[in-house]
Formats: sequence, C-alpha cells, structure tokens
Amino acid sequence: MKNIQVIDGADNCTFPIFQATDDEFFAIFPNDKDLEFIEDLIARLGEEKVSATLISIWEKPIMKPLVQGIHGTLFYEFENKKHHFPKTRKEKDFDSAALNPAQRRLYAQSS
Repeated sequence: MKNIQVIDGADNCTFPIFQATDDEFFAIFPNDKDLEFIEDLIARLGEEKVSATLISIWEKPIMKPLVQGIHGTLFYEFENKKHHFPKTRKEKDFDSAALNPAQRRLYAQSS
C-alpha cells in the first residue's frame, strides 16, 4: 500500500492521508511522479476512471500517527498555484531557490 496526502484550497482542510493499492497509486502518479493536480489527473484519465479510483481510495483513510511515509500528494483547487511546482511534479525537482539549505542537501544526496 502507498500513502497519498490530499491537499486542497479549503480554509478548513485537514490534509488527510489515504492508502492506495499499487495499481491505484500508479494510475494517479505514473513515471515516478509524486505530485499530481486533480485537473491534470482528470484530463489524463477521464472523470469516470478518476472517480472510480478515488472512491476506492477514500474508503482507506489512515491516521497520521500510523503513516509510514507519504508517497504522493494530490492537490485540489491549486490551478492558480500550479506554475510554482516543477514540471516533472517530483518534489526533488523544485527550483533550488524554493528550498532551504537542508532541503537542498537532502535532495542532492538522493539524486
């Protein structure tokens, strides 16, 4: 199972985490992606496939103290902020100016 954190633009967002099977996860985050925007996901898979996948995932919430890592982040209502994210949608590919020195060292080590 993979863990997906959901972040939306609502003032009361709790940033919940859900578990996904490998197939569900890789449908949302193909090719080593770890960030995805719901609008892009729908454009890529279509509303019907996205809906079926997410209905299954919503049935598998996990409490944050039990999480053993976050494998992907799904963003809702971030269309106007999307230009701040790397084109690859991989966290380690952020512009280094957006990272603090410790993050730069961490991502340099993982490359």
